[in-house]
Amino acid sequence: MPGHASIKGPVMGDLAFDQDLVRALLRDQHPDLADLEVRDVDGGWGNQVWRLGDELAVRLPRVDRGPAMLHAEQTWLPVLADGLPLPTPVPVRLGRPSSLFGHPWTIVRWVEGEPADHTPITRADAAEVLAEFLSALHDPAPADAPVNPTRGVPLARLRGGFDGWLELIAGHPGADGAREVWDEAVAAPVWSDAPRWLHGDLHPANVVVRDGTLAGVIDFGELCSGDPATDLAAAWVLLPAGAAGRFFDAYGQADDATVTRARGWAVLRALVLIGIGRNGRLGLPGGKPTWEPAGHAALERALA
Repeated sequence: MPGHASIKGPVMGDLAFDQDLVRALLRDQHPDLADLEVRDVDGGWGNQVWRLGDELAVRLPRVDRGPAMLHAEQTWLPVLADGLPLPTPVPVRLGRPSSLFGHPWTIVRWVEGEPADHTPITRADAAEVLAEFLSALHDPAPADAPVNPTRGVPLARLRGGFDGWLELIAGHPGADGAREVWDEAVAAPVWSDAPRWLHGDLHPANVVVRDGTLAGVIDFGELCSGDPATDLAAAWVLLPAGAAGRFFDAYGQADDATVTRARGWAVLRALVLIGIGRNGRLGLPGGKPTWEPAGHAALERALA
């Protein structure tokens, strides 16, 4: 089975990330915030997260790629956030490497809601909310926008990785359908327009839900430019069954080839969620048990 390192990267050493470290960093670099309450937050992958008071959160990178991902978020999310119709974790303070913690870190706005891997989106009208968000985000990206070797690229480049993830559901009734959807997506015409801004990592743990609908988008560490089909996979990965058509009608910018590629991306993302979720169920490092049911649900929607 492919390792989760292909998604975010291996964990950085054996650093003990706890509240005492967070408080020490705050006292050292942002003493005006040091007396706010610090609370553990469940979840996070590339970063470990603590809530700071009512309106802020502290994020410390904990994978090898984490500092670079944090830098991309610190650089570009403030540029984009004002044009986005949903709350995002905009950086408000930067933390510098020090003897306490040898990597950059950040303080961001807290985005209220429950992660969708714990509380799935249930309302069909979330299709319009997601479409409005992605329509606003998917502007042409500047020449110096980040690029990502596994996001926004032609799916043919990821063929070997897909084969490995597909092994996770060998014997599953949906395995043949997943292969068929993937092959159609790889064969579809590639994106030939200007690269668009992408979130790059829209899956249930990276959005929050309130009252059954999408209420915020978090973790912009994979922010990059390229084929919007990467993000449009969220029509199946995030939305309830039957809402994908409504989403694409509202989005209004995706031709048939883009929809076909997006569905292939959705199958790939579902398999990755299943794999990382299974690791969590088995108690393996880096596993997220809530991701397995989310992955199976996304796969079922993508194959419907």
